[in-house]
Amino acid sequence: MLGSRLLISAILIPTFVGLCVFDHKMGEHALVLLGLCILLAGRSSYELVLMLRHRDLRPHLLLTTVLTVAVVGAGWLGVLNDLTGISAIAPVTLVYSAAILLLFLKGAITFREPGQSMQTLGSELLVVSYVGILIAMTVQLRWVAGAQAGYLALGSLVVAAKCGDIGAYTLGRLFGKKKMAPHLSPGKTWAGFGGALLGAGGGAILWLQVATPRFDSHWSAPAWYWCLVFGVTIGLVGLVGDLCESLIKRDVGQKDSAALFPGFGGLLDLLDSILYAGPVAYVLWQVLPLKTW
Repeated sequence: MLGSRLLISAILIPTFVGLCVFDHKMGEHALVLLGLCILLAGRSSYELVLMLRHRDLRPHLLLTTVLTVAVVGAGWLGVLNDLTGISAIAPVTLVYSAAILLLFLKGAITFREPGQSMQTLGSELLVVSYVGILIAMTVQLRWVAGAQAGYLALGSLVVAAKCGDIGAYTLGRLFGKKKMAPHLSPGKTWAGFGGALLGAGGGAILWLQVATPRFDSHWSAPAWYWCLVFGVTIGLVGLVGDLCESLIKRDVGQKDSAALFPGFGGLLDLLDSILYAGPVAYVLWQVLPLKTW
């Protein structure tokens, strides 16, 4: 399993970094990132729909995928219209509201007898909300500190969350004895919990201290203790996100969201901590003095 993880990481990480660099050079509208997020939203919706069908739920695959992609794409409407802050998020809320109306309308049209409509509607709303809204909010980091610092902010989330995952996995394997949530995720231990916080905190400090002046030589790195606050918070929230995805998988009787990446599972297994922590990272970039220019 470790060999598979290393091989997949060796492919995914350079590919992701390359796309980010290319998108940064293409300009502030981030159309390369838009294409990537559409692919992520489509695949994640597919995985979640298939998982829910293991519980005899019947979310409509095509409709929920289209609506999820629409919610994600709405995150670019504010950018294209030069909106910032809360105004940039408003199109996401509008499209999400339209998605709710359409799902209810579909339920009303297809209703034949009591017993399945609310379960189906609830599962469809879960897909659009969990995948669509969380991706749409996470990508707002691309502009939260200005277009030129987009990947500094996005990178801080990805680095902190994934360093938290690595820290949790490493210390959990080495020292993990006492289970943290045995019914929900038997592999999670309190040692892993500590490793998540240490890894995320250290990763955030390293990224923000080293990367900030490399994005612009006139930018100074934020104070290390604010980097630590950011990283530890993301590590904690990312761990909760991992547990929340485990909630879905355990309830539908699945070990992984899919068999897409050997050693990792599905795309949702890779994104769980990042998606859950994404909105929190957006708020932290708004309230913490991480932007020093």
